Amino acid sequence: MSAKEAAALAAMLDPAVLARVGQIPLVARRAKIGSVSGRHRSPHRGSSVEFAEYRDYVPGDDLRRLDWRVYGRSDRHFVKEFEADTNLRLVLVIDGSGSMRYSGQHGAGPLTKYELACRLAASIAQLAIRQGDAAGVTIAAEGETVRIPSRRRPSHLRVLAGEMARIEPGGPTRLVEVLHDVAERTGRRALVCVFSDLFMDPGGLRDAFQHLRYRGHETSAFQIVDRDESEFRFEEATRFVDPEGGAPVLADPSMVASRYLAAWRRHRSALASIALAADVDLRETFLDQDIASGVAAYLLARAGKGGRR
Repeated sequence: MSAKEAAALAAMLDPAVLARVGQIPLVARRAKIGSVSGRHRSPHRGSSVEFAEYRDYVPGDDLRRLDWRVYGRSDRHFVKEFEADTNLRLVLVIDGSGSMRYSGQHGAGPLTKYELACRLAASIAQLAIRQGDAAGVTIAAEGETVRIPSRRRPSHLRVLAGEMARIEPGGPTRLVEVLHDVAERTGRRALVCVFSDLFMDPGGLRDAFQHLRYRGHETSAFQIVDRDESEFRFEEATRFVDPEGGAPVLADPSMVASRYLAAWRRHRSALASIALAADVDLRETFLDQDIASGVAAYLLARAGKGGRR
């Protein structure tokens, strides 16, 4: 591992972030299917303390689960069923395209979009593994798709962070293609967290999000942008370069600002509509946003929804 990768890995696994958000659980909003007992609701019935429903007794059922009070009232045998708890499978999907290299005007920001995406992803993975869940990562990189399967071991965090640190973002986005791949490859219901600036055709993204929903996965999308992009904070004649292969454009900001901002609002509106239709938790995340605050806001919003859809 190079010195650069080692430094990036240390930054991603920041204990200060975990110290600030470590007491907030990562809650599944829908029933999950896991391999071990955990804190999340399962679609299967089990023996936890939360009552689910009655069903008719069938020969072979455990007699200890018969409700004798109901039998006394109805003269019928009913068995109590309870919600079974399970562990969460977390899949982190990171956009490794050229636009994720952006870090503000003249590269002035402390982090690129890709670096912020990795730090957010690593923080959420830390929390998941700490509470006994499994976390894995898929990176839509230039010319390759990095796939690290979900594991529950604490040592797996270094594997995930090491792969994130290894990748240099570049080339056109492959996120839509990779999301379809994740939808098919992830066999059990999972929480899929997507980290991207979402600079792509909304139609393709809509199909990918709907595919994830159809396969039973729950999706959160962190749209990582700079305030230059959302507010068009340019004042002097600027040469705008497309890092994913388009032709550069030299423009006077005062002449294009209104059209750009109108296009930006249309794109955001389209993303919001797509997210609503596919039941995706879409979160606008800025490069200057504090990482711990962003993670805490996400976790608290999920906990507030109660996990009972």
